[in-house]
Amino acid sequence: MEAKQLARLCRELADNKKAEDIVVLDVHKLSSVTDYFVICSGTSAPHLRAIVGEIEDRLREEHCVKPIATEGMTDGRWVVLDFFDVIVHVMHPDSRKQYDLEGLWSDAKPVRAGTRKRKV
Repeated sequence: MEAKQLARLCRELADNKKAEDIVVLDVHKLSSVTDYFVICSGTSAPHLRAIVGEIEDRLREEHCVKPIATEGMTDGRWVVLDFFDVIVHVMHPDSRKQYDLEGLWSDAKPVRAGTRKRKV
């Protein structure tokens, strides 16, 4: 799966669990670490776990894709899923405001949501 497609899929899966303020940033020209950031918020530790679970479970079950690393599950305020070319940040709103990843990566190009083809 291409990185951009994976980033868009992560956005969609986060949205399935009602993640808030979902943003996908194209950082491939700015970072040697990854190509895309997916950043979203959850309202509580259980909400963050539900978002992370949806992303991990659906990617593993439907696409045989697993993160190479997951950090922050014990704290529950900022969980990072590292898929190498895509890094997903699931954050409590307070942590998101404090660390301001969108501000730090303000030169990154936002990726618009893909258009779904409807079956007729």
